[in-house]
Amino acid sequence: MTTKAPTKTTFNPRAPFSRADARAAGIAEGKLRTPAYQRLFHDTYVCSSVAVTAEVRTAAALDRTGPDAYASHHTAAELWGIPVPVDGLVHVTTAKSQGRNRRRGVLTHQPVTVRGGTTVRNGIRLSTPAQVFCELAAAGLGLVDLVIAGDAMLRKGRATLESLKRSVGDMTGAGARRARRALGYVRAGVDSPMETRLRMLLVLAGLPEPKVNVILRDLHGEWDRRFDMCYLALKLIIEYDGEQHGELDQRDSDIHRREELERLGYTLVQVTSRGIYRDPARTLRRVADALRDAGGHPPGRWRPEWKQHFPERFAGNGAG
Repeated sequence: MTTKAPTKTTFNPRAPFSRADARAAGIAEGKLRTPAYQRLFHDTYVCSSVAVTAEVRTAAALDRTGPDAYASHHTAAELWGIPVPVDGLVHVTTAKSQGRNRRRGVLTHQPVTVRGGTTVRNGIRLSTPAQVFCELAAAGLGLVDLVIAGDAMLRKGRATLESLKRSVGDMTGAGARRARRALGYVRAGVDSPMETRLRMLLVLAGLPEPKVNVILRDLHGEWDRRFDMCYLALKLIIEYDGEQHGELDQRDSDIHRREELERLGYTLVQVTSRGIYRDPARTLRRVADALRDAGGHPPGRWRPEWKQHFPERFAGNGAG
C-alpha cells in the first residue's frame, strides 16, 4: 500500500505569516527585518507591497486568534464605516480562553451575548452593527460617542432603531444602563457626528431637544432647505457650520439663505467646531439667548453633566 506524502501548503507572502512559516519557506529571520517585509503584530508579517488596511490587520489578528474569533467593538465599527474614537488596536472576540490573542496591538474580549450576533463582510467574520453598539457600551465608550455611533448606524442603513432596541434589550451587566440611555438619544436623519455632538451639548445642559433633519419651504413652495436642528414652534434653527465657506459663491448662497429665512420669520444660530470643542459654554448661552428672544424658556442654570463630555477651553458658565 502506497502512502501519499502530506500536501505542502504554498507560502504566500501577501497573506499574513509567522516566523515559522517564513523559515519553512526558506526565508531567513533576518530578512523579515528588511524593507521587503512589514510587521503587523508580534510574529505576524506580510510583504511590503501589501497595503495594510483595517481589513488586512483584522484578518491577520483573527487568523492568529482562532477559528471561533470575530472582529468586534471598535474594529467592527470601523469595518462597518461607523465613526468611533481610534485607539490603534484590533479588537477581536473569542469564547475560548485558550484562543485569546496576547499580541501587542490586539485586544481580545469575552463575548457580549445579545440578539444580532455576527455576520461575514468582505470575507471577515464580525459583529453585526446592533451587537457592536452593545459591545461599545460594555467597553465603556462615552455617552456622546455612543450616540454618534448609533446615529451613524441609522444614517448609513447599518441598523434600524428596532434592531438596536432588540439588542440593547438583551443586555445585562456592564454597559447595559449606558446602552439604554444612549439609545434614547439616537435619532434618524442626522447627517454628521458634529451635528450629534451639538445636539448632545444642548440636551445634556438641560435645553429642550430640537427636532432634527428639518425641511423648510418658502411661502410659494419654490424652494426648500434642509436644516440640522430646529425649534419649529419658535422658528429657531440651530445649525452646525463645517467652516467650508471660503468660496465667494458659497458666501453669496449663505447670505441669500439667511435673507429667505428672515422673510419667513426664522432665526438661524450657526455653531462651528470651536463652539463645541473650545467654548461650549458660549454656545449654550447663544442658544439660550436665541430661545429667550423667540419666546422660549431656557433653564435658569445648566445641568452639570454637559461638562463631563464637553470640557471648556475658555472661561464661561451659567445660563446667561
